[in-house]
Amino acid sequence: MNKKRILFVCLGNICRSPSAEAVFTGMVNKEGLSDQYEIDSAGTGGWHVGEPADRRMQKHAVKRGYDLTSISRKFNPEMDFDRFDLIIGMDDENALSLKNMARSEDDLKKIKKMTDFSKEWSYTEVPDPYYGGEDGFELVLDLLEDACKGLLEKTKK
Repeated sequence: MNKKRILFVCLGNICRSPSAEAVFTGMVNKEGLSDQYEIDSAGTGGWHVGEPADRRMQKHAVKRGYDLTSISRKFNPEMDFDRFDLIIGMDDENALSLKNMARSEDDLKKIKKMTDFSKEWSYTEVPDPYYGGEDGFELVLDLLEDACKGLLEKTKK
């Protein structure tokens, strides 16, 4: 069986995309589908390469039972477009950056936005919580839990 390969992308790969990776991985594991998915995250920028997720994001994620273990890496167009089936940006800027790195129509077809999979929330982007307060990290997790449910439903089919 071919694995479904999904990459979550935000700006620095320390808040939103590692959280999406952890939330989606948690849902996949809970459903007993871990052998059917390859899940990773990356950033469009390389400022935080080699660093763990933001401590504040980790703190909020742990409260909900998510473990943010990924280490930040920069999106690599040559490798990532070939490796992943779906490349999911957290906001319009991330999606545009990914589109600008695309090498073909096939690459462009792989790019989606996280909120494309939302079921309950009507946000069009997952906002970056980095420069905000505690509520921003909680909102990110709320939006990711919703969108990851939709993504799992769509990819299980």
